[in-house]
Amino acid sequence: MSRVVHKFTRSVPKWRPRVVPVKLEEASEAQRDALSVTPSNTKVSDYVLVLAHDVESLKIRSPLFNAILYDPGGMSRAERELGAIGASMVNRCIYCAAVHADRHAQLEGSTEVTDRVFAHGAAAKLSPRDAAIFRFALKLSEAPSQADAEDMAALKAAGLDETEILDLILSTALFGWANRLMHVLGDPVREDGAAG
Repeated sequence: MSRVVHKFTRSVPKWRPRVVPVKLEEASEAQRDALSVTPSNTKVSDYVLVLAHDVESLKIRSPLFNAILYDPGGMSRAERELGAIGASMVNRCIYCAAVHADRHAQLEGSTEVTDRVFAHGAAAKLSPRDAAIFRFALKLSEAPSQADAEDMAALKAAGLDETEILDLILSTALFGWANRLMHVLGDPVREDGAAG
């Protein structure tokens, strides 16, 4: 029996859509064109096939997602993932938190940071740079209007330049939007009944 997951973990749950995904073999030419660019250049997921119902949005969404998370320069990939994790934790998006924690661990070759943030949240003991990034992502996700000049100064004091700060804002904000889509369009579930 499957059940909804309620615990943060790097173990990525299955995502069960509430909206019937577009069948790839039945997709229109416009849908196939929009699906030709996938997030992170991976397989076409059920989530993306659900988004294919709105072709114009999907044509913009996937290239934007890829540019924010994967374009070279600026903040490192792992640090962008840390912003996504912070946003996903605030928004209680179990699926996105797991996907991006798993990617962060792969990029870093270590689970130390994700173990700590999942166990201790904002109080996690991290390097000064990771702590500034993670805490900013949490604050920006909790109440964007509360992120202020003092927060910018703390990021700069931790060694981030303006381009890296913009990358952090973009990756965090992207997941404010992505998490909300995931919540409404489907549920993270474990088929084996194991805890999150």
